[in-house]
Amino acid sequence: MNQFKIIAKCLDTKARIGELETHRGKIQTPVFMPVGTQATVKTLTPQDLTALNAQIILANTYHLYLRPGLEVIQDAKGLHNFMSWPKLILTDSGGFQIFSLKKLTKISDEGVIFRSHIDGSLHTFTPEKVIQIQETLASDIIMPLDECLSYPSGFQESKTSLIRTNFWAKRSKEAHKKNKQILFGIVQGGTHLKLREESIYFLGKLDFPGFAIGGLSVGEPKELMLEVLEFTANLLPAEKPRYLMGVGKPEDLLNGVSLGIDLFDCVLPTRIARNGTVFTHAGKLALKNSCFTKDFNPIDDRCSCFVCQNFTRAYLRHLFICDEILGPRLATFHNLFFIINLMEKIKNAILKGNFLAFKKNFLKEYFQEKEGDKGD
Repeated sequence: MNQFKIIAKCLDTKARIGELETHRGKIQTPVFMPVGTQATVKTLTPQDLTALNAQIILANTYHLYLRPGLEVIQDAKGLHNFMSWPKLILTDSGGFQIFSLKKLTKISDEGVIFRSHIDGSLHTFTPEKVIQIQETLASDIIMPLDECLSYPSGFQESKTSLIRTNFWAKRSKEAHKKNKQILFGIVQGGTHLKLREESIYFLGKLDFPGFAIGGLSVGEPKELMLEVLEFTANLLPAEKPRYLMGVGKPEDLLNGVSLGIDLFDCVLPTRIARNGTVFTHAGKLALKNSCFTKDFNPIDDRCSCFVCQNFTRAYLRHLFICDEILGPRLATFHNLFFIINLMEKIKNAILKGNFLAFKKNFLKEYFQEKEGDKGD
């Protein structure tokens, strides 16, 4: 069964609207997935996420494996029940987190041996075990174990890593038994176009129902990221969903959609919110700046979210200066509303046939310098 169908296309770009069907329901793409690393989108409740019209969230295999542990989640009858979230969940493999530990990690073709960042205990992840963990979590879309290199990585290092990642992808596909879960393949290869092409060719033979693009937004220049992304997206089968991992700036979402990307996730909107930075149509605002002390305007007077309808910049600044928990909560709600609403506007623009004009107008306004946003 083809689980993904394209509903509308942009004539001027590769942007498209799709529908991904899962056993838990359908989601419409392009879609942004708020990150709930440890079974929670920080500061928000599942009711908040429903109010934000979040269709799907992301959780992290590595972190949930360590805490609370698989036994707890299994006894809770899966991650959805455990965190009281009825909609879709995508779990990543935890590979990025493991490889970011570096000194605590030993990698071989068999898998990864690593020490917990919590208590130093020793653990092993194999491709088969990572699939088994995610089957226990009972998430809806799952990822295979892959090796994500930092930037820059030389051709030979990237080649060796890709061979291992391909080997793991094959083992993951063979280990995957639960048909209700959709297993994506992950394209790697660093910034080397030849290796990206090899990765797609190998994964294509395994017939994954969807593809994630990994190993980007890891420190490379923006122009290089877009070059590799465009090259990669153009080689992926058009009839299957494409997921760009770890990208969430408004401009990157627009550029990604332009290149035919369907799913996105990133900690950026929630992370910067906890530090007092918020999105507006005219760029970001650093709410802790003193210029907002008596600014009784909403964060964004064009935003219809609960926060902008009820609170001022001055009040938000007060909360952050006083280290009140409500500050990060309100800023997080606004930032996710802004991003999720942006995705809805993108879909509407594609349907109306004016996506390219919408993109140009949004970026022109967004990158105007805004008073109070200096030094962020």
